[in-house]
Amino acid sequence: MREKIVAGNWKMNTSIEEGRQLVEDILAGMDRVPEGVSLIVAPPFTHLFLIAHLLGNRKNPGLAAQNCADKKSGAYTGEVSASMLASVPCGYVILGHSERREYYAETDQTLLEKIKLALSEGLRPIFCVGEVLEDRESNMHFQVISSQLREVLCQLGPEDFKKIIVAYEPVWAIGTGNTATSDQAQEMHAFIRAFLAETFGDLAESTPILYGGSCKPSNARDIFSQPDVDGGLIGGASLKADDFLAIAGSFA
Repeated sequence: MREKIVAGNWKMNTSIEEGRQLVEDILAGMDRVPEGVSLIVAPPFTHLFLIAHLLGNRKNPGLAAQNCADKKSGAYTGEVSASMLASVPCGYVILGHSERREYYAETDQTLLEKIKLALSEGLRPIFCVGEVLEDRESNMHFQVISSQLREVLCQLGPEDFKKIIVAYEPVWAIGTGNTATSDQAQEMHAFIRAFLAETFGDLAESTPILYGGSCKPSNARDIFSQPDVDGGLIGGASLKADDFLAIAGSFA
């Protein structure tokens, strides 16, 4: 049985005090999370050490960073290395998010280097793939996703691949007024799993694939009911403890 995961990407939001309160509210509501469902919180870098302290030795929720550098160490002002994140400690790191690809021109080669460094430090990458509206409308969405997978994840060996969590982001359905249906989510998740199986065989069947397209309490149950959807990478709704916990509760 595959892992069920609900990860909250806070992006560039919350002060340290707001982040502390959000985590405390999540911890207070963990009885609402069904057995077998793992939560992950991904606050800004500035919050990581404090939140690691709040979480203590708990495995659930887990702690993720939103990014890491593609270099091990050195004169890279403003960057944060995978080894620094591991020392917090973080357990996960989000890599390849559509905003990083678009705003910071992160390439497949850059992301492959980041994944290798993250894995070498014991971090589990949450690797994001997704297509924009133009790709979807020109019927290029499967080609775009297969390219993103081929150039990064398919370059890993089986032992490293087993540690990967995939997140599918239909970029065209995030903040655009367009809505991805649960059937569209399932179609792409099934495609991703089948594509990865061409390289990794049965390992792809146990790979968690999260949905990252404006998932919220009102649609989470429908999306999570799909056979190849193993949870969500949640944006805005993860900034409210009640919404985040309600999404996790959709697995019940």
